[in-house]
Amino acid sequence: MFVNWALLVAFIPTFFFVSITPGMCMTLSMSLGMTIGVRKALWMMWGELLGVGLVAASATLGIAAVMLRYPSAFLVGKVIGGLYLMYLGYCLWRSKGKLALSETESLSQTMSRRELAWQGFITAIANPKGWAFFIALLPPFISPDYPMATQLPLLIAIILVIEFACLLIYASGGKSLSLMLKNRSNVKVINRLAGTLMVGVGVWLMTT
Repeated sequence: MFVNWALLVAFIPTFFFVSITPGMCMTLSMSLGMTIGVRKALWMMWGELLGVGLVAASATLGIAAVMLRYPSAFLVGKVIGGLYLMYLGYCLWRSKGKLALSETESLSQTMSRRELAWQGFITAIANPKGWAFFIALLPPFISPDYPMATQLPLLIAIILVIEFACLLIYASGGKSLSLMLKNRSNVKVINRLAGTLMVGVGVWLMTT
């Protein structure tokens, strides 16, 4: 066994709800799906996934290096990560059902593949919430009892698979998904589901 499966099982639904919650990247994907089609929007997704992978690896390696040097930091990291997760859950519950980036600009039909990929990459690495999430929440899901070389690549692979699935959902949802998310009550339901899970996992992280 090269990973802590209990942490992994908790990580998968946590990141899925974080990813599926309407945000900058998901709304951009939905906008592109509606304006230029899912197939062409895939180029934006590749760039976005590259950015997400880079942010996840950079943030986690930096924090994990400190934790490996100071084993007691794992406990501190778990507490901080748990509290931050609970805070995010609280914020989602308090949200008024607004769709992030609701006025996304439509991109030109003539935009090149490289420009689309670059747009996705910049959106991913310039998102401060993405950096905050990975810095605060990925390290608590890494166990000091198992090699970092096996845990981190697996976590990042799971992140990219889930992120890609969510991007496809938003891009292919098109107008139907757009209409659903314009209804504040629907966005509230999504946010509160994600918020409840985040609070629950935050408590679990702090008590295990």
